[in-house]
Amino acid sequence: MVQRKNKKREHLGEKHDSFIRLSKPYFGEIKEITSCIEDILESGYIIQGKYVAEFESLVAEYLGVKYAVAVSSGTSALHLSLIALGIGAGDGVIVPAYTFPATVNVIELVGAKPVLVDVDIETYNLKVKDISKFVSPKTKAVLPVHLFGNPADMEEISDVAKFYGLKIIEDAAGALGATYDGKKCGTFGEVGCFSFHPRKIISTGEGGIVATNNYEIAEKIRLLRNHGMRSDKYGRYDFFTVGFNYRMNELEAVLGINQMKKIHQILEERHKIYSIYFDLMRGIDEIEFQKSIPKSNPVWQAFVVRLKKHTNAELIEKLRAEGIEANIGTYAVHLLEFYKKKYNYEPDDFPNASELFTRSLALPFYNGITRREISKVVDVLRRHLL
Repeated sequence: MVQRKNKKREHLGEKHDSFIRLSKPYFGEIKEITSCIEDILESGYIIQGKYVAEFESLVAEYLGVKYAVAVSSGTSALHLSLIALGIGAGDGVIVPAYTFPATVNVIELVGAKPVLVDVDIETYNLKVKDISKFVSPKTKAVLPVHLFGNPADMEEISDVAKFYGLKIIEDAAGALGATYDGKKCGTFGEVGCFSFHPRKIISTGEGGIVATNNYEIAEKIRLLRNHGMRSDKYGRYDFFTVGFNYRMNELEAVLGINQMKKIHQILEERHKIYSIYFDLMRGIDEIEFQKSIPKSNPVWQAFVVRLKKHTNAELIEKLRAEGIEANIGTYAVHLLEFYKKKYNYEPDDFPNASELFTRSLALPFYNGITRREISKVVDVLRRHLL
């Protein structure tokens, strides 16, 4: 086992005693969840039981919504939401050109067309003033992303959606706890979709949740996540539609419950980590910070900066050589092979997305990172930039 571990570290390019990772999930005190895990294993009920229900209740209460439906991932949350809202073949969905591909892939999966709109170079979020240019009679929804936990302009997006009669599906994958005008992100539209991947605010390993105040939508998603199966009025199980296996399991839910009980502590620490980075990086002219808009309170799911002259590729390699894991922010969808070929996109079609794809840099950021580690990241970065 030791040899295998060492080989893995060498493969990651770690030449130092302490490799600073890009991200680590925070699970709190492990001993607090072991009794629940023992209960699950002894009961034999692994899939979607009382712990999933408790987790859903905690998230719904925290967000201030009536219903929260746990699923297998943030991607499945988006996929089911589109289906539940009746988005399908021939429909158009407005979506930012700079986002993780899953946001756009689910639109393709339901047979609809992703209608890309460029993002603001400073906030990295959907450029709202450009939405109207891309709306057509086929456009049925807008899918804004609160990228890296930074709230999109939901007041403007809601106004545009109302004017054109569009449904709103919020991708709040990394925005659990973020607010706009005092209201939680993921609660403005018909549905809000969250992810619990290891790089998100809280992690269940994998997993996601759909938040909504609409009973019919919640019921559709509950049905769809479980093969289309539910009990009839006589208590007999039957299949009422064609569905998916998008369920969350009990072991994942226990991890989520433990973290939801500490969500305020988790978010407070992340704000402190961001402040340390911000203070230490002042004076590095080559770096631009992600900006937030008025009335918003980000949660900083990731710490992503924009380089003015350097490319992220060269910095990622240099940082890794000194024991620091870094990465791109996320992807410019129109530059990905599938979308580039299918829709004949050119790099200049969405210039801000292209710019961010090559110049955004994600630095180590997670609950538990130390000031000493942050200082090392900043010192190494400064040396290579000045």
